[in-house]
Amino acid sequence: MNLRFSFLLVPLLALGFLAGCASDDSSESEGSGSAQTASIDDCQKGDITTFKDGVLTVGTDSPAYPPYFEDNDPSNGKGFESAVAYAVADRLGFSRSEVEWAVVPFNSSYAPGPKKFDFDVNQISITPAREKAVSFSIPYYTANQAVLVTKDSGIGEISGLDELQDLKIGVQVGTTSLDAVEEEIDPTTAPRVYDNSNDVVSALKQGQVDAVVVDLPTAIYLRDVEVPNSSVAGQFEAPGGDQWGALLAKDSDLTKCVNAALESMKDDGTLEEITTRWMSDAASAPELN
Repeated sequence: MNLRFSFLLVPLLALGFLAGCASDDSSESEGSGSAQTASIDDCQKGDITTFKDGVLTVGTDSPAYPPYFEDNDPSNGKGFESAVAYAVADRLGFSRSEVEWAVVPFNSSYAPGPKKFDFDVNQISITPAREKAVSFSIPYYTANQAVLVTKDSGIGEISGLDELQDLKIGVQVGTTSLDAVEEEIDPTTAPRVYDNSNDVVSALKQGQVDAVVVDLPTAIYLRDVEVPNSSVAGQFEAPGGDQWGALLAKDSDLTKCVNAALESMKDDGTLEEITTRWMSDAASAPELN
């Protein structure tokens, strides 16, 4: 993600979006995971080697938070990443009963060494530093930017980016969110830029700004947990959006098959349907153009 929210460290240290990257070429991947893709016909259960024979083992952290997982139960198929994992499993020929979930702390997922899972889904950003120790699939999600407002600000649902131009917008320095505000919104007054995420959120709570721009997953969390009486007024695509990939052991032979499954899901619209249901709809925010 764009912001490293220090005030979330206690409840959410394990969450992938805390380990996201600012707009910094040294840490943010411009790539999109491994480019190797096999034929999905050659990637069926009987043709691939998995951590356990006849079982696809998927890792994620615990607790598992919405909207990525629901009811802290990755195995129920509810939530964005649970649904993605089961869809990948299905493309590879594994039934629901042949998928097992393993608890994998976020920071250990991309540590060097062997893995006790086939792939891990945990809002893990694809970055060059991590790719030195593990392999990633092609991205299954690229984060939109989002506009967070307080309900007493008088700002309702927004239908277009031009409606944001006259607002006082708060954003954190050095982030892709700041780039998005300057390039996509182009406000009439310069955005108010803060040194850290605590100050961004405090400015919104205290009415120093009309709105803040963060990535969509962070906005959902802030709305639901950290900023009472707030709403996500809109979301929009912007260059440099954080990309998440399924994480695998370094040079895993399974990477090309996970890629094949994801490509298949992109081609027939399955991935878009999952993303819309669990991410876009979860935000309850319109797409802004």
